[in-house]
Amino acid sequence: MDDLAGGNTIFLDYVKADDAAEIDRGIRETIKGVRLSILTMGLGLARMKSEGLFKKLKFRTMSAYVDRLCEETQMDRSNIYNWLSIGEAYSKYQRELELIGFSDQDGPTKLPYLERALTVGEKEEVFTNLKNMSQREFTNFAKGGLAESSRDGRSYETPHILIKGNVVYIQGKRAIIVNKNLGKKTTNYLMKVIQVSCEALEKGGYIMPVFLRNKRETKRFNMVYDRLMAELSHD
Repeated sequence: MDDLAGGNTIFLDYVKADDAAEIDRGIRETIKGVRLSILTMGLGLARMKSEGLFKKLKFRTMSAYVDRLCEETQMDRSNIYNWLSIGEAYSKYQRELELIGFSDQDGPTKLPYLERALTVGEKEEVFTNLKNMSQREFTNFAKGGLAESSRDGRSYETPHILIKGNVVYIQGKRAIIVNKNLGKKTTNYLMKVIQVSCEALEKGGYIMPVFLRNKRETKRFNMVYDRLMAELSHD
């Protein structure tokens, strides 16, 4: 083990290896939970991509390597690409991250938003927020806004949304009631749509409806979607 982040110890044995197979093995062990560092796994994936190590494992592209990882570990592509984004972000800003002592304990899942945050805030402010803010606070900051503060100084995000059964409350007020007489299948479908909409509203995001005719189209769409989202996270 080596010290990567100002005194915080994480596993680096396989990340520094010259053997592609050893890095691949370390990535797989982390996915299975044998190892604990998401940040280290992200760095391993980043090396696989940047140095073309996947070719030594007989894969033509990084996407093909990721596809095999997903198949053999039963992990979603979106997770793999998100971990890759974490590794790439750390590699790019390693000097700055080492100076603030950033480690797994500080929330590596915030790293894919670092590039975007640097476009809305001063560098010193961004890295201070990266170290001290929660995931949701930093994501909100990266999107151009700061979490509002209550009178006691604690941060919170608005609007507050609560779903109980077939009723949706926004800011404590009953906003939506789905009639259960519509049938279980229809009711469940509508509640899932509402839940996704509420999550987007809370995070300040957007919703893009996509109509897919069957499961085959859905599976193909998800493959393209995961890769596109990974690319957008770098913008």
